[in-house]
Amino acid sequence: MPMQHDLQNKVAILTGAGQGIGLRIAEKMAAAGAHVVLNDVDPERCEQAVQQVRPYGSCVAMPGDAGDPEFIQQMVQETVKQFGQLDIAMAIAGITLFGDFLSYQAADFDRVMQVNLRGSFFLAQQASIQMKKQGHGGSLLFTSSVVGHQAHQQLAAYAMSKAAIEMLAKNLVAEVSAFGINVNTIAPGATLTERTLQDASYTDTWSRITPMGRPASVDDIAHAALFLVSDEARHITGQSLIIDGGWTSMSPSPY
Repeated sequence: MPMQHDLQNKVAILTGAGQGIGLRIAEKMAAAGAHVVLNDVDPERCEQAVQQVRPYGSCVAMPGDAGDPEFIQQMVQETVKQFGQLDIAMAIAGITLFGDFLSYQAADFDRVMQVNLRGSFFLAQQASIQMKKQGHGGSLLFTSSVVGHQAHQQLAAYAMSKAAIEMLAKNLVAEVSAFGINVNTIAPGATLTERTLQDASYTDTWSRITPMGRPASVDDIAHAALFLVSDEARHITGQSLIIDGGWTSMSPSPY
């Protein structure tokens, strides 16, 4: 019998879920019975995503900058005001700003760290404070990347941020386990999304160099995410799950 992750009446915040991987996770979480609070920095895209998720189940929009600690605090407070609790927090929001290391600009570096690191840190902090108050635990999930494990040209800042996110998850085991909160990370590899499909060669390139013969689908990533925040994974914490069809095991260059 296939495993059906039951998230009935769980309340989940998903940052950066207006499209791609985050949107598919939101759809699957709503279908599993969760009340989904969907965040995106673009208000129009956020509302459009919510309308796409609602046929699957409960979903509300919460547009704003997921790298802003003040907004994060407000988002958690509003979530609890609407639903009475918070059980799951997923830091999916992230940005990739490619650039040569020798000429990389401070403004780009700061923006990558603001969204990828500061956003993840303070979402976990505010969610953990709420989960501690509730007294029945919860789940935190971060989004890393295969480039947190394998070097890739023009991604020094991004890769640095993703490796740091995985260390954050490990360190939080020492901080939040006593409250019944588990914390893990997914590290997607090449994945077919609206953004990556803008590159006409993307599918062919990553199909050729991925040992499993294709890049990931958003479903591949969403299935793993749902498992890690489900009750079936309650004793898994401090881990990073690489979802890349074997690419990091062999690391063939895309160039």
